[in-house]
Amino acid sequence: MKTRILGHFKESAELKKKAALELAEPISRAAGLMYNALTQGNKILACGNGGSAADCQHFAAELVGRFERERMPLPAMALTTDSSIMTAVGNDYSFQDIFTKQVQAFGQPGDILLAISTSGNSGNVIAAIEAAHEREMHIVALTGKGGGKIKPMLKEDDVEICVPHDRTARIQEVHLLTIHCICDGIDAAFFGEDTHE
Repeated sequence: MKTRILGHFKESAELKKKAALELAEPISRAAGLMYNALTQGNKILACGNGGSAADCQHFAAELVGRFERERMPLPAMALTTDSSIMTAVGNDYSFQDIFTKQVQAFGQPGDILLAISTSGNSGNVIAAIEAAHEREMHIVALTGKGGGKIKPMLKEDDVEICVPHDRTARIQEVHLLTIHCICDGIDAAFFGEDTHE
């Protein structure tokens, strides 16, 4: 068991070192895109399934509350939290539509959709991206496994952050670090660089 645990830590650490080189630029672009949207009075909507749904809630909490520095609340909403909306839409329409209907209800031109799918193939996330594009929103997509079906859907002014790995757990670990990097980037854009002890 100890050997298995050490193997997880080793694989995760090696992936993060590799991903840092590949993902620093798109993560920086994502943070800049979100900062610009927030300063223009827009908001960020986030969607994903399972562990990715939890990541959406984590991200929204960091923006509405705070990340590491005191600041004004920033408008972000996880589309994964209203069980009445999700079960009503899932029952009356389909599970495919649980995020789409919310994007259509809350999304405005200039807003951003944070779309998280470790495979890049989540049907309801893909449908949400289509709805967001129809509403002239930008997309920041967190994917893995080569980007799946989401990759070719993205436009030039969208951002894809695709973790270079095929194992879901490892992809999720890098997605969480990516979310923290984006939150830190937004704070740094608002308040300037700070030093971490």
